[in-house]
Amino acid sequence: MRFANVPLLWLLALVPVLALFFAWALWRKAKVLRRFAESEMLRRLVAGTSLPRQIAKMILLLLVVFFLTLSLARPQWGTKQETIERKGLDVVVAVDVSLSMLAEDIKPNRLARSKQEIQRFAERLNGDRVALVAFAGDAFLQCPLTSDYSAFRIFLDVLDPTLIEAPGTDLARAMEVSLKAFPKTSGTGKHRVLVLLTDGEDHGGRALKVAQDAAEQGVTVYTVGIGSVTGVPIPVTDESGAKTYKKDSKGEIVSTRMDPDLLMQIAKATGGRFYHAEPGHFELLDVLDAINSMEKQKLDSQQFSRFEDRFQIPLAIALVLLVAEMLLSDRRRRRKAWAGRFS
Repeated sequence: MRFANVPLLWLLALVPVLALFFAWALWRKAKVLRRFAESEMLRRLVAGTSLPRQIAKMILLLLVVFFLTLSLARPQWGTKQETIERKGLDVVVAVDVSLSMLAEDIKPNRLARSKQEIQRFAERLNGDRVALVAFAGDAFLQCPLTSDYSAFRIFLDVLDPTLIEAPGTDLARAMEVSLKAFPKTSGTGKHRVLVLLTDGEDHGGRALKVAQDAAEQGVTVYTVGIGSVTGVPIPVTDESGAKTYKKDSKGEIVSTRMDPDLLMQIAKATGGRFYHAEPGHFELLDVLDAINSMEKQKLDSQQFSRFEDRFQIPLAIALVLLVAEMLLSDRRRRRKAWAGRFS
């Protein structure tokens, strides 16, 4: 046996306090009556009341408080086995951390805004497992599949272009590493999702081939193209800390532009969809809406023992005692009460 609300048991202290109050009230009442009349007259005046009945009513009230307190403390005994199943999707988020992601056509820049939106995305996941892949000219698994969203955000915060030395953007390598992040027993494609965030400048040339492999493995790819399609300069910081822009070997400023056509083809090959993140609307939460409409798979199940609540028993006893107190009169029976009163 146990109590679910142990602190409420302190209310049992009211029982002796009320008992002392009732005793004091009886003593005080008797004292006032003695001042009002002499003993013989007093005996005749109170002949209609029964002291034992009064005490019985007070005891009943004390018992009512006692059992009500037990009910509020929620006594529990006996256990019941319950099984809880957790359903969700396996979602891998692959983030481009190449130097072009520092372009400022989306404020404060493409990468910083992507991290902000991914954090909002993770906060709205409902039981899904999520992994994080960082990529540029190469890719690596930053955070394996987890339902610990706090840990996921820690890995997300440290994303930076300096994490990967290989320059450029290799979408094929990003997808290959992402596919390896899914467990072998994850199930069919309706349970596995890859969200690819990039500016779409692929320097590898194998992206569509790997996208077809992803489709064969049952992985749905949603692509999010970040930035302008017209081209913007890439800011860099020199040794003095001043901001300049990346230049080619001829000294001309290098521009980066988002390639929507390739990202559309990747998404279409896997049954996914392409989204264009612009300054006014990033659209990553639209991806979340699409993911939430997908059928969930069973991720795991847990069995636990739940104690059965038995508060109904002391509550029923308290109600019965309260009704008994209300029905019990403190008056003597009429025949005994009037016998000899005026003789």
